Amino acid sequence: MSTPLQRSSALDEEVARAEMYGLLATLFYQAPDTDLLAQLQAAVTEAPEQGGFLEEPWRALVAQARDMSTAQIAQEYSALFGGVGKPEVYLFGSHYLSGFLNEKPLVQLRDDLAGLGLTRDTRMPETEDHVAYLLEVMRYLIAGDDVAVCNLTRQAEFFSRHLQPWVSQMCQAITAHPKAAFYGRLAVLTEAFASVEAQGFDLL
Repeated sequence: MSTPLQRSSALDEEVARAEMYGLLATLFYQAPDTDLLAQLQAAVTEAPEQGGFLEEPWRALVAQARDMSTAQIAQEYSALFGGVGKPEVYLFGSHYLSGFLNEKPLVQLRDDLAGLGLTRDTRMPETEDHVAYLLEVMRYLIAGDDVAVCNLTRQAEFFSRHLQPWVSQMCQAITAHPKAAFYGRLAVLTEAFASVEAQGFDLL
């Protein structure tokens, strides 16, 4: 598994950004399977340059992954985000932006997704404001082939409208939860990565 900690050139940095968004999307959508957990457990934990902002949260996530089984992480995922009715922690933007699910923020998101030519896969039971879906959209906006859509301007617009206003609040809710071990580490990494992204977009 390649990560932003293993990249150096500008082109490789874009690849690493897309890969990080993709990894976060996968882990927030569902608990890792055996193959993905094995990749995490074997991942490199040192950045090319010491002191990289993401190095410590990445190292902590890998260390936690090495201490847990797929069954334990799946149980944690279910305890935090699953269950019938209200979950312990919400993964949906509308909850943090409006206090309710399926509210105005979701309508605005769907309008913006339509403008990008994107629609939700009907096989996906969650609404489009699920954090995994939004992270996957960001991955597409970085790695996609349609340069009219997949460019830094669209990335900055989508991030600032649909992730930046609430993702830190979600991460802090996860980190503060007593049942969050693996996902607590993932939340710390996600918040750090979102901070790096926000700073980068501010420079545009």
